[in-house]
Amino acid sequence: MRTVLVIDDNPAVGTALDLLFGLREIQVIAVQSPEAGLDTLAREDIGLVLQDMNFTADTTSGEEGVALFRAIRARHPDLPIILLTAWTHLDIAVDLAKAGAADYLAKPWDDQKLLASVENLLELGASTREISRLHEQRRKLHRDLEARYDLRGLVFGSEQLARVVELAGHVARADVPVLITGPNGAGKEKIAEIVQANSSVKSGPFVTLNCGALPTELIEAELFGADAGAYTGANKMREGKFEAADGGTLFLDEIGNLPPTGQMKLLRVLETGRFERLGSNRERQVKVRVISATNADLPAMIRDGRFREDLYYRLNTIQIDIPPLAERRDDVLPLARHFLQDNPLAAGKRLSEDAERALLQHAWPGNVRELRNTLQRAALLARGDSIGVADLGLPAAAAQPAIAIGGDELDRATIEAALERAGGVLAQAASELGLSRQALYRRLERLGIKRD
Repeated sequence: MRTVLVIDDNPAVGTALDLLFGLREIQVIAVQSPEAGLDTLAREDIGLVLQDMNFTADTTSGEEGVALFRAIRARHPDLPIILLTAWTHLDIAVDLAKAGAADYLAKPWDDQKLLASVENLLELGASTREISRLHEQRRKLHRDLEARYDLRGLVFGSEQLARVVELAGHVARADVPVLITGPNGAGKEKIAEIVQANSSVKSGPFVTLNCGALPTELIEAELFGADAGAYTGANKMREGKFEAADGGTLFLDEIGNLPPTGQMKLLRVLETGRFERLGSNRERQVKVRVISATNADLPAMIRDGRFREDLYYRLNTIQIDIPPLAERRDDVLPLARHFLQDNPLAAGKRLSEDAERALLQHAWPGNVRELRNTLQRAALLARGDSIGVADLGLPAAAAQPAIAIGGDELDRATIEAALERAGGVLAQAASELGLSRQALYRRLERLGIKRD
């Protein structure tokens, strides 16, 4: 059952609130002193606190309420707190609201405003606790993965990528080919590095070849090497990637672009470990772990006769699928902050709340690569320490009508309309606007909006 703790030296306040909240099936625990309130919080599952500002007779300074608020906040940083205060303490209440209080109401309070604020905050508090639980669960999973595997500096926060990392680390020591699938820019090479770093050949070379970056006639020479005179322009012998990767790992990106003759020779190497350089009749033997990657639909290519089915099954003894960034929203902000920290041009700069929201709303068709480029550009364009929506240059962000062109403020009329719909309850208005309470307070001050 939802439970509210009332801390007020006047027992009549607790009785009145018990009657009021009982109509909404909200349990009330009422205590008369700060010490009793803190003891109750240590024992009970409390969803929200309503606290007075004075507890000693003839005391009107509000200092006791400030001390209680800070004590609760130190022990329970996410617990919503509503301040019940006399008119003489509104300035103190405003200061505490800026420091993290959920709301403040003057005595005598308006029952409807109080009920609306409490209902809203209890719902937000439950959501916040669930989010905190999930975040802690993910942090624990991240720590566990870091303890078990070498993650090569991978930054992530989503469960989807955690499962990918778990699979990559688990299969790394098995000496079998791995096929990594996913869209361009999703991080396939980073996962290949994790497989290599946790494999039995981690001390060996890690050689990469992008099969889509070379002309068709040169891919075989890159893979298997060539003797002098093997083709026009081959003036001297060249070592292929397989020889360079002997005793280690060869990462073949864009494997779907491998031409038919290259596919046939790659299949033979996977089966026997033997190959011949172009222009040579001498077989060479290597021991190489092959990891390949593609953004292509290889089964469709097989049906069209453009990719060998037997090679496909050789390559994907283990298949690791990386979801696009649009399906891994929890990775967006950790990656964005990492790119800022890793960029000398972004020293001291941070993302504004509106910029973070814009990053989360963007579809990221270019995946992690697009996100990195966006942050690099924003760090260069931002004139101050705060990176705003305009600095990101995202089409979706530019189309949002509530954001002013020159900065990260909401339109005055939008804020006033939200306050009116919320009956003046700041926590409810902030939730509707997608802001934190502190962010809404800053905008009220900046725009000179008075709260009744």
